[in-house]
Amino acid sequence: MKLNFTKDQGINVPLQLHSILNFELAKVEIPDPNLCALTFNFRDPNYTADKGGYHPVELRLEKHNELWQFIYITDFSYQGGPYPELVKEIDVCFETKRVYSLFGGWLNQRNAKELIKLFISNFIEYHAMGIYQTKINFR
Repeated sequence: MKLNFTKDQGINVPLQLHSILNFELAKVEIPDPNLCALTFNFRDPNYTADKGGYHPVELRLEKHNELWQFIYITDFSYQGGPYPELVKEIDVCFETKRVYSLFGGWLNQRNAKELIKLFISNFIEYHAMGIYQTKINFR
């Protein structure tokens, strides 16, 4: 199964990200060819609140008219103490075309574009380095 994406969703996504998702999907058995949603979870198994590491990333896609659309991309990090919890550090919502940052709140369009570009380019590099273990949930 190959994912074909909606071209314009209001937030630019590099083609390398499309390739990563298709690469990860090709590695697993698809339970139902009539899927309507996929959630990709990318995890660094060595990431802990004490030692740090690469943040977990979750990405959701939904199928509309035979094309896949991004719904969200979220970066999580451990925050708080003495018992840190995983919280959303960066949340890109494609449906509302808004970006949230834990340390900046809801960002204006210029800052959002800069953060998305940096966040996704870093993710692509980390994936190329083999940092993540990937799990895909099917719906």
